[in-house]
Amino acid sequence: MPPMWVVNYLLICLSIICLIFLVRIFLHRTALIYVVRKWVEWVDDRVHLHHHFKVPELNDSTQQENQFYRRVSLYLNSLPSLEDSDFTNLVSGKNPNNIVLSPDDDQVIHDTFLGARLSWVNKIQRDDKNQIASRSFLLRIMKKDKRRILQPYFQHIHTVSDDIEHRRKELRIYNNSNGKWKSVVFNHPASFDSLVMDPALKGKIRLDLETFIKSKEYYHKIGRVWRRSYLLYGPSGTGKSSFIAAMANFLNYNIYNVNLSQVVDDADLHALLLRTSCKSLIVVEDLDLHVSEKSRKRITSSALLNFMDGILNFDDERIMIFTMNVKDGIDSALRPGRIDVHIYFPMCDFNSFKGLASSYLGVKEHKLFPQVEEIFQSGTTMSPAEISELMLVNRSSPSRALKSVISALQGSGRKSGKVVPLASDTVASSPALPSMAEEDDNGTGWKDTVPKEFRKLYGLLRLKSSKKPLSLDHDSDTIQR
Repeated sequence: MPPMWVVNYLLICLSIICLIFLVRIFLHRTALIYVVRKWVEWVDDRVHLHHHFKVPELNDSTQQENQFYRRVSLYLNSLPSLEDSDFTNLVSGKNPNNIVLSPDDDQVIHDTFLGARLSWVNKIQRDDKNQIASRSFLLRIMKKDKRRILQPYFQHIHTVSDDIEHRRKELRIYNNSNGKWKSVVFNHPASFDSLVMDPALKGKIRLDLETFIKSKEYYHKIGRVWRRSYLLYGPSGTGKSSFIAAMANFLNYNIYNVNLSQVVDDADLHALLLRTSCKSLIVVEDLDLHVSEKSRKRITSSALLNFMDGILNFDDERIMIFTMNVKDGIDSALRPGRIDVHIYFPMCDFNSFKGLASSYLGVKEHKLFPQVEEIFQSGTTMSPAEISELMLVNRSSPSRALKSVISALQGSGRKSGKVVPLASDTVASSPALPSMAEEDDNGTGWKDTVPKEFRKLYGLLRLKSSKKPLSLDHDSDTIQR
């Protein structure tokens, strides 16, 4: 049995441990630990000298968006110290059910890096009407830690914000109104694979884009602004908008749609363009309406042409896209070097038609294809948008969809005064027709989708073949007797 003094010593030690444990529980469950920590930090702050660094939302000289401000905002919103703050704002995230934290005016956010303590202040200045005039973040760092951690800390912010952006990436499309950009989520599903375009041309465009995004050092070396410009021209409905959407999805770039009719003057255009972000598509539609002599002169031609030349000193890559229906008469404004790549979007031809049939109907070959090809060879055509809409509406029956396209093409040919070939005279090569009582899924009789001449031919055939009536096998699309 141990001596009595040993037992007493052990009891005293156990009591001290229990007391410390109870004190720690009490402190953590009350505000005392918070008060003690704040007091220690206050004393430490008074002992050491500090440096302050301001990160404004806009660059003071050009009023262009400060990209580092956006990175700092992403970084601070991810810090656990923001969640542990006494007060912070709860705001809706990108998804309606997602609630995120956002610092309040003049709120202090603490951070630690490589053993050093830092703090950020969310500074918001307001005007006389209590409207936000400017935003900035103020960084405070101890002078003794500045040389050791400042550059690694900034690089850490870049790395963390890039990772957050990659995980949260959600494309947006911006439209200008009253001198400001307003955005909505961009969910267009178009891709280069789904575009009905010459495969060789698509391959060249992909390669051109991939080369551009890897050419930052080369552009800076030769003293040129790191931008690429495209001109998309052709009739309406030929796929220019889908091409822009496919390009945005391929590059993972936001879209800034510049509506020149909403631009007040040259200064307004300049300010809008400076507030576009890097890695974005800047789109100006119907350029021919604004460059031509008949256009309304809200902005001068020199301002628009300077924009096309890339004179604005963007600090990161951007791709500019201009669209127009025709470029006749304004070729002087589109000289080489002003717009890098010209892409013509034609009306639908037979090859494009087959691509649409494959995408919309899942049909690569069909009995009606020769008839469609013959109509295209006669010079009759329609826009890809018109043909795809007919296929979309009748997608449940490829035969009905193709017949509706044939009917529309023949109607288009008659309106333009062209001689459109009708069906062959032989029954074997004529497409089989359903009975007059048959209707499509929308309740429309087959007569509404078949040309009048075809219906007359069908009636004559029924009179001559009354003993062996025709019927249509919808699955095989062949004539049975």
